[in-house]
Parts: sequence; C-alpha cells; structure tokens
Amino acid sequence: QVQLVESGGGLVQVGGSLRLSCTASGRALSGYGMGWFRQAPGKEREIVGALKWTGSSISYSDSVKGRFTIARDNGKNALYLQMNSLKPEDTAVYYCAAHEPRLGPERMKADDYEYWGQGTQVTVSS
Repeated sequence: QVQLVESGGGLVQVGGSLRLSCTASGRALSGYGMGWFRQAPGKEREIVGALKWTGSSISYSDSVKGRFTIARDNGKNALYLQMNSLKPEDTAVYYCAAHEPRLGPERMKADDYEYWGQGTQVTVSS
C-alpha cells in the first residue's frame, strides 16, 4: 500500500504559477497509475490529469490542457503538477491519487483510484 502527501499549495495571483508535489511512502510510485484531481467548494471532485501506470502517456482535462503539466520522478518517488497561467476558476483543493496497475489507458475517474492524499489548497486571487 502507498501513502501520499501533497504539498506546494498556496495563494497566487491570476496568471501566476505554482508547482504541487505529491510524495509517496510505502511503495514505489513507478508501479502505479497516478492522477491529480481537484474539488472546489460546492462542486464535485474533477480530474485534472492522469498518468498511465507505465508512464507512457498523460491526459489532461480540457480546462487545464496547455497550462498544467504532470511529471513523475521515480528517483524521488514523487509526482508533480506544474500549474501555469492560473485562473480564479482553478481555485480548489488539489488531490494526488494512485491506482493499482490496470490494462488500458490512463484513468480519468475518481472511482478508479484506491489511494488518496489529504489535499492541498490552491487559491487564485484576482
């Protein structure tokens, strides 16, 4: 079983950047499919982007495509989310998640993930 801890959230102005980190313990992240999700107040949790467990492909939601980038560093056992050109609508709690290896493409639904971090708040001010 893997334990996940997010960090790097905070307050940033519109157009700014943040990099979120997700550090893992217990097992190597390289054996898991990974995802970043977010949840704004009063809204459902939504996918930001997902990395196939093989590391061979990444998909992003349309709302962040071209602005956010997911990367995994197997040596540091960490997953990152680089967020650029931030908008007020990006304000949310961001979660890192992991799922056991499965055949098929990267997983874009929260129900597909078994392991979750506690979340980190990102607030974009205008």
